[in-house]
Amino acid sequence: MFITILECSNNNYGGVYSARVPAMFVFGDSLVDVGNNNYLNSIAKANYFPYGVDFSIGPTGRFSNGKTFVDILGEMLGVPYPSAFADPNTAGARILGGVNYASAAAGILDETGQHYGQRYSLSQQVLNFEITLNQLRRMMNGTTLTQYLAKSLAVLVFGSNDYINNYLMPSIYSSSYNYSPPEFANLLLNHFARQLVALYSLGLRKFLIAGVGPLGCIPNKRASGQAPPDRCVDYVNEILGTFNEGLKLIVDQMNTRPGTISAYGNTYAVVGDILNNPATYGFSVEDRGCCGIGKNQGQITCLPFQIPCSNRNVYVFWDAFHPTQNVNTILAQRAFSGPPRDCYPINVQQMTLIY
Repeated sequence: MFITILECSNNNYGGVYSARVPAMFVFGDSLVDVGNNNYLNSIAKANYFPYGVDFSIGPTGRFSNGKTFVDILGEMLGVPYPSAFADPNTAGARILGGVNYASAAAGILDETGQHYGQRYSLSQQVLNFEITLNQLRRMMNGTTLTQYLAKSLAVLVFGSNDYINNYLMPSIYSSSYNYSPPEFANLLLNHFARQLVALYSLGLRKFLIAGVGPLGCIPNKRASGQAPPDRCVDYVNEILGTFNEGLKLIVDQMNTRPGTISAYGNTYAVVGDILNNPATYGFSVEDRGCCGIGKNQGQITCLPFQIPCSNRNVYVFWDAFHPTQNVNTILAQRAFSGPPRDCYPINVQQMTLIY
């Protein structure tokens, strides 16, 4: 069974690739959610047009005009798009190529995003992975499962909501009163590190940990009036430094564990480069969303059946919070084959060559 998975993997939406990893397990928030929130009592959903306007099967729950970062990374790795954990059809052979546990509004802290309703926080996503693991144990023997997990890739994309939908929302959450920015970052890092160790103890060995992008530049923050019209909100970007630097240290610590190969995806630097040099990447609109309402098309995010911009290829941001498919493609390419500045200490392609 294991050899079959490793050599060839069918993409759920067409195409056959030569697989570099047997499976990809995705943990995260709306940046990589593929529809888990469709099954939860949440107002953070994207299962309606124009979300998915550029995706082959239309709206799925992805917070993008097209593919997410992990969709594109998965194509490069030759694994199927991992199915949403909450989908009742995610069982049996469908889980062999991996499972996606990501949930819009989810954070590292359990309370993050609670004003949106139900979501799978990081700790809940780890528990959900254990449920998948119990299913896998019934499908392969212990030695095969150990090898399968060790060669699989775990992708973790967390932190944005802990700032946008917690720390930077003092009217609902008390965290900004209780913690200075460095203290809050360290709180997040301690929680994150514990859950990574839990995933390690369950058998995963390869981890791609994405940093948080420049949140002060998203249309929603630009629309807040906290900065001049042509500027990002510098304060927001500045408070992310401790967290992102801490993630690199966590990667270094994880790599001291036997058999572990971890990498830090420098989302902040890659998106920052795109925003500073948009024309180099083919973009001409970097300060507002393609679909949204109000100032910078960022005060209210993309509503059902709203008509999005027609020239989506030149937009950095799809809606008030999320990048376009074109930006996701660049992020995936940099994680897969970029230099250490983009993916530290090694990139995903190099990770897959180490056993």
